[in-house]
Amino acid sequence: MDIQRSVRYALSLALTAVFLLHVGGVLPIPFLDTLEKLAYDARLKLMLPKSPDKQVVIIDIDENSLGEIGRWPWNRDVMASINDNLFDHYRIKTIGYDIVFAESDEDQGTKLLQQMADGPLKEDSAFQREYTKALGVMQRDNKFAKSLENRKTILGFVMHADTHKGMLPEPVATLDSSLKGRIPFITSGGYTANLEILQTSALSGGFFDNPLLDDDGVYRRVPLLQEYQGALYESLALALARTALDSSKLELIVESNPENKNEMFLAWLKIGDVVIPVDEHAGVLIPYLGMQKSFTYISAIDVLNKSTPIADLSGKIILFGASAPGLLDLRTTPLEAAFPGVEIHANIIQGILDQNVMHKPGYSTASEFVLLIILGLILSFLLPLLSPLWGLLVSTTVLFLLIAGNLSIWSTYQLVLPVASPVLLVIIMFTLHMTYGFFVETRGKRQLAHLFGQYVPPELVDEMSMKMEKINLDGEIREMSVLFSDVRNFTTISESMEPKELTQLINGFLTPITEVIHHQRGTIDKYMGDAVMAFWGAPVEDPQHALHALTAAMGMVQRINQLKPEFEARGWPEIKMGIGVNSGEMNVGNKGSEFRVDYTVLGDAVNLGSRLEGLTKFYGADIIVGEHTRHAVPEFEFRELDRVRVKGKDKPVAIYEPLGLLDTIDKSVRMELEQFHLGLKHYRARRWDDAEREISTLSQANPQRKIYQIYLDRIIHFRKQPPPDDWDGSYTHTSK
Repeated sequence: MDIQRSVRYALSLALTAVFLLHVGGVLPIPFLDTLEKLAYDARLKLMLPKSPDKQVVIIDIDENSLGEIGRWPWNRDVMASINDNLFDHYRIKTIGYDIVFAESDEDQGTKLLQQMADGPLKEDSAFQREYTKALGVMQRDNKFAKSLENRKTILGFVMHADTHKGMLPEPVATLDSSLKGRIPFITSGGYTANLEILQTSALSGGFFDNPLLDDDGVYRRVPLLQEYQGALYESLALALARTALDSSKLELIVESNPENKNEMFLAWLKIGDVVIPVDEHAGVLIPYLGMQKSFTYISAIDVLNKSTPIADLSGKIILFGASAPGLLDLRTTPLEAAFPGVEIHANIIQGILDQNVMHKPGYSTASEFVLLIILGLILSFLLPLLSPLWGLLVSTTVLFLLIAGNLSIWSTYQLVLPVASPVLLVIIMFTLHMTYGFFVETRGKRQLAHLFGQYVPPELVDEMSMKMEKINLDGEIREMSVLFSDVRNFTTISESMEPKELTQLINGFLTPITEVIHHQRGTIDKYMGDAVMAFWGAPVEDPQHALHALTAAMGMVQRINQLKPEFEARGWPEIKMGIGVNSGEMNVGNKGSEFRVDYTVLGDAVNLGSRLEGLTKFYGADIIVGEHTRHAVPEFEFRELDRVRVKGKDKPVAIYEPLGLLDTIDKSVRMELEQFHLGLKHYRARRWDDAEREISTLSQANPQRKIYQIYLDRIIHFRKQPPPDDWDGSYTHTSK
């Protein structure tokens, strides 16, 4: 016992050492980094703020605007009109463009006049004089530039090393010799910026690229500053926030490394009284307020037409950007996989104004290191002394305290401290020390899964062993689907064959249709000679039980048809099968006596499934499903066959014939369906002539379709013997 306990002590301490080496950077474990990112994402979703006062509004280049104005980019005179409307009509506070206007906008008329002015009319002084007067009016860039002047307009640009295009705005700060090279700002070697005429007219500019994108492509943080040739340029979000706060000064709060005075790091940015926590790269954690569309989106066309109420925009901070998927400004965020990039800027601006930006302090790594040491030592020497139950209780309590404490620090102090490594260490520690109890428990689970192996497909046995707490043998009510199949005229077939050959035939079609059922995660209830009963939704829960059951039914019919050449070659008769599928509440569990027990289903929904199989021959359909199945599988197209009262039931039910997946149905079939359903409508409204006209046409075009003749015969009957006044359009079947 002492040796075993010593081994457990050693393994625990070794495990703790691995985690400490990772945190110290000696033994990086990418999985732990990924887990920490996911933990951050989970906390972000959990701790979203409650209904903040959103001061940012997004003017959206959406599908509606593109449809009305035309494809992007729009003419600059359109942009000028939008900008003028925002400031003159709506009285906004400021606007930032999440767009680069790097190319000039000239129409064909301007180009033609320029060619004439530079060519054949170059010496014509009268033309040149008029051309010079008109040029300023005709150039659309000039019009847009004029709309930007003397207004709080911020233009966006991109910093990267490949190009030097356009004109940069004035830098927000210049690094002196005491800071240059000592703070690891993101440094760019180039840029793509706006036309000089536009940038000089605007108040300022800000970049909207993100060189701090995480390895998994998720937008968790962005830089607020980037360096280019010793000057610092601000992000679009920072520029807008600074403009909204009427502050022209940005203060950099720099701290020295206590261990090395020559090393410095940027800790905060300050705008007036607003302090923004940043990391060493001037990066900020994006303070998401909610899922996309958390901010007000207003279509650009509504601003152009002045159809938006003034109160919706008056005094607001405006971001002009795109949410239309075709413009490719969608980003992956912790909240959603396709998040408009313009709304990321909106979240940053609002977070700065609300001083709601999370901070990952420089001491977070040290705190994680100390916490791992404490947890590792306590659990290493405590868990070996505890029973599985007490070990579970202690580990659960520690996990609760870890997570609750971390969330409390997050919400109270807006600090992001590591949590994934400590949580994972506790989980692995518990797993390591409770191995014996774990295997004893799973041995019972394996035995139970082996018991179910006689009911379910082999591939589900492993899945069941992971979910045994959800398996109930004693009986319960579940929403499930059931399938009954039967070979038509099997008595006649069996009488014409020798017993051995009949057995081979039965095995020849039962084996492939069983494979189809198993492939769709079905449970075989029983074989009844040539008939099969199967169900979905137990013992393993299946939210898509109706879809799987119907897909299996369609696959069974297809498989039987594929067997026809093989059966003909062996001299066997052709097999035709009828299948009934129904969904609803069923009682599932072990049923039987002390001598024999079966895991099966009972209930009205099961009985109806059996009756539906019996009706397939009457209606000339391979498959008939109940109304619950039909509504649970919207992916399929169905032909409504009838409203029927089956034997033993007073309430009529609608029955349907599945035709296939929606996207596989031909136009001609859809037209046939519409005409038949119209005929049904007339029939149930007692409009016999109208019903006969619609259905008779279909019967003539499709004489092999038995359902049409059924209704034509009923119409003839009802003309002679009208149904009672309370007739609900249903038909009563008196046989099973």
